Amino acid sequence: MPKSRIRKKADYTPPAAKTQPAAIKLTNRAWVAPVMLALFLVGLAWIVIFYVTEGSLPLEALGNWNIVVGFGFIAAGFAVSTQWK
Repeated sequence: MPKSRIRKKADYTPPAAKTQPAAIKLTNRAWVAPVMLALFLVGLAWIVIFYVTEGSLPLEALGNWNIVVGFGFIAAGFAVSTQWK
């Protein structure tokens, strides 16, 4: 059986110069926390006012849909919170 050739190791070549990754553009998101908290508080206040006034406020025409509106504000607060870094 013929003997296999022995491969020589390649000479050391330094790795290519690493390029710096593109700078991540940081945006000022100082508005996120106040808007998020405001939406939470408006939603909570909407629901509390609806229960305390026994449905006559904030909008009597909506009836029990006022609860959905209040939770909509709270859900919007959670949606805004995804922008917080």
